[in-house]
Amino acid sequence: MAVAELTSAAGAIAPRRRRVRATASRIGGGLAILIPILVLSSFITYSLGALSNSNPAATILGQDAATPATVARLDKALGLDKPLIVQYWDWLTQAAQGHLGTSYFTQIPVSQSIAQRLPVDLSIAILAVILAILIGGTAGTVAAIRRGGWFDRGVTLVCSAVSTLPAFVVGIILVVVFAVAWRLLPANGYVGPTGGIFPWLQHIILPSLALSLQVAADIARQLRTSLVAVLEQNYIVGARVRGLPYRRILVRHALRNASGPALTILGNDFPLMLAGAVAAEAVFSLPGLGQLLLEAAQTRDIPVVQGVLLVVSTFVIVVNLVVNTVLNLLYRSSDGIAA
Repeated sequence: MAVAELTSAAGAIAPRRRRVRATASRIGGGLAILIPILVLSSFITYSLGALSNSNPAATILGQDAATPATVARLDKALGLDKPLIVQYWDWLTQAAQGHLGTSYFTQIPVSQSIAQRLPVDLSIAILAVILAILIGGTAGTVAAIRRGGWFDRGVTLVCSAVSTLPAFVVGIILVVVFAVAWRLLPANGYVGPTGGIFPWLQHIILPSLALSLQVAADIARQLRTSLVAVLEQNYIVGARVRGLPYRRILVRHALRNASGPALTILGNDFPLMLAGAVAAEAVFSLPGLGQLLLEAAQTRDIPVVQGVLLVVSTFVIVVNLVVNTVLNLLYRSSDGIAA
């Protein structure tokens, strides 16, 4: 009896180990792809700034002091007289250590400026993703369950309308309704988590909602379509015939198989969400990376622009890596269920 139990336990552990190794292999493969993409994107980011028409030395010195001799001396001090590939390598090695240069005008390290602004964007982005998943997932699931009914038609209509509205338009509407008309939430400003969880949520809920609605609409439409198709599969019908509870079938089988395309939508829409954050920050007067990038672009502060673009592109690549890893795990488990 003991031998049989040990044999059974060993048989159960072996597939688990294979799944762990397969997962580790997928993550390792994703990281192997991530590094070259990061290097390529960082090179493009640096080159856009280095090859722009702006003359950093002349901009720093000003019109009166920018003589050919002073410009040449400052170019040498900044390392701008070196070949582009040498400039990029120096910048990349410093960036890998967390040093993204210094602002031409404020003389504040770029990494310090980003560290001050990044919590604002992280707060908004994380809450926006959570809201998009909750709103889009709930609407898409209920619409699929009650397909053809009034709720399904309403979700389709609302999603079509929301998809046409930019984030800044949605933000203005939310400010008018919740801040001006009803006076439930503040219209602008930002309070960090250290100022209290409730004040923090009060200040980020409207911008997060403005960013999440378009993504939520895409998730709802995609999940509704996928879930309707999955619910008509033979193994789902067979499970219902065998008397399994409908909630268990829906949560453990149907949603797991149908959520893959919706997760893909989330990964594809994340860069659009970051782009909309710039406009949302302007509407809600938030001191985030979008405003830092806009201010640096207006003053041609190249190190700040390059640093912010590098951080944003890294976030986009990492989020897509996480989404792809989750999709691989999801499809692997889904194949086991469907079988």
